[in-house]
Amino acid sequence: MITDSKLAKEIIAKRVAKELKDGQLVNLGIGLPTLVGNYVPKGMHITFQSENGMVGMGPKAKAGQEDTNLINAGGQYVTVLPEGSFFDSSMSFALIRGGHVDVTVLGALEVDEKGNLANWIVPGKMVPGMGGAMDLVMGANVVIIAMRHTGKGKPKILKKCTLPLTAKSQVNLIVTELCVIEVTSNGLLLKEIHKDTTIDEIKSVTEATLIIPDNIKIMAV
Repeated sequence: MITDSKLAKEIIAKRVAKELKDGQLVNLGIGLPTLVGNYVPKGMHITFQSENGMVGMGPKAKAGQEDTNLINAGGQYVTVLPEGSFFDSSMSFALIRGGHVDVTVLGALEVDEKGNLANWIVPGKMVPGMGGAMDLVMGANVVIIAMRHTGKGKPKILKKCTLPLTAKSQVNLIVTELCVIEVTSNGLLLKEIHKDTTIDEIKSVTEATLIIPDNIKIMAV
């Protein structure tokens, strides 16, 4: 088990970045997914969208160089590339709902065997709102979940989500610090595992049933 939180997040972000393809429009959700932008391969052109009204978002702003007018959807200070542009929320969500976002990368509280996603509320706890999560998972062409494999020691990849759903059957890929899992019509296919873990360990912290192929790759991170 990888216990170092910073290392775990780095592993996840690096692996997700390898899923991106040149020329794509990509939306990164708040939290861990924002780290993905740090690991885009050199020479690859990816356009990042922030749902609060920006296309062409650049890296996180360096300390002392923050512009209070430039923030991402999570409230972090960011930069904008020379080709970047700004617009209102209606235009931003027209891009999302119109199917123009190639990939969205989101965190999750729970994901299950059917590709159902719960990532916006824990009943009884105060939250600011679901944001654009429902729109993103329904509007993006590919939905990648980037999350720690467990939460407070409990599995987050379940047979069936217990929390209120964000969307049904919309998740395509799950990337954790331990493995890469593809959501298929037959269930959850274990595609890759981290070099410092084992299939048995992954099964022990995963409630959902995993399809285990004969040849499983080592995660490229």
